[in-house]
Amino acid sequence: MTAINELTLLRLVAQRIAGPGHACAREAVQHLTAIQGQDHSGAITSIALRTRARSRIEVETAFTNGEIVKSWPMRGTLHMIVAEDLPWQLALTAPRIVASQAARRAQLKLDDTDLELARRVAVDVLSGGRELSRAGLLAAWEAAGLSTAGQRGYHLIVHLAQTGTLCFGPLRDGEQQLVLLSEWVPRPRLLERDEALGELALRYFCGHGPATAKDFGRWAKLVAADVRTGLALARPELEPLNLDGVEYLMDPQTPERLRTHRAEARGVFLLPGFDEYMLGYGDRSAALAPEFADRIAPGGNGVFQPTVIVDGQVVGTWRRTGRRQAQTLQVSPFQPVSDELAAVIADVYQALP
Repeated sequence: MTAINELTLLRLVAQRIAGPGHACAREAVQHLTAIQGQDHSGAITSIALRTRARSRIEVETAFTNGEIVKSWPMRGTLHMIVAEDLPWQLALTAPRIVASQAARRAQLKLDDTDLELARRVAVDVLSGGRELSRAGLLAAWEAAGLSTAGQRGYHLIVHLAQTGTLCFGPLRDGEQQLVLLSEWVPRPRLLERDEALGELALRYFCGHGPATAKDFGRWAKLVAADVRTGLALARPELEPLNLDGVEYLMDPQTPERLRTHRAEARGVFLLPGFDEYMLGYGDRSAALAPEFADRIAPGGNGVFQPTVIVDGQVVGTWRRTGRRQAQTLQVSPFQPVSDELAAVIADVYQALP
């Protein structure tokens, strides 16, 4: 087994894809710090398969109970986060993203007056523990004379989420509702900036490691100085791993987890398209051969396909076909697979949350 293959197996147990799952959905999200969430159904699966119960209902209940929320804290991308962590993560990572979107707001003809009107209307219609669907909030803005045409409404929601007014909270009839962050998360954790950088770094490497400083900087979209600060604070609690002159960092307990659960880690897994096993690293080459990179994100359009993992390596993609009540598995392997492996993949699919 190569050192690179060992790296992928370590990541599988670190992320709790292999080995014992977490006691609940909240713990699974907290462990990874943030889970990419633009594919809501896929993200539910990503969380569920990292828990002991492997229950989608448990994950959905965690949203409705206010344990987990969804917002845009990093990279301008939706993520699922433990509720009390969202305010300090937004304070740390969102200001640069908000500033970078000034040109887009100009294209949409959204000025500061529009943004403030959107905020006031949102606070007015959501105060007192009320909630609205995305369509409901857009209708409230239109009624106040604020056009949501084109991408204006979407951008307003993102802006108010990134600046701490809104977040996605409870699930109602399968749709996540918008709520006021200050009401939905009444007891947020409050961290000083350096403390937040240290915690973000420590939790990233414990949940994703072995990973590099470059992986962390890309994942959190931090400037180099902030990456250095976070690493300096987190490093005493992490274990280094050097491969081909590159330093990786991880939870010191991860190697023991792999020793205990190596056989499972070398097995077969089906992961959703935006799972952290792929999206949690800037360099995916350890698990995905470069010649197949365009197979999981065709055309480089940012839409990632669900992956088939065998012995830590991506060996193909998969999808569901057919009607909701009679869906079947369709696998697109990168290379021919044996009948035995095909049967194992089918069994894993049947057990997927």
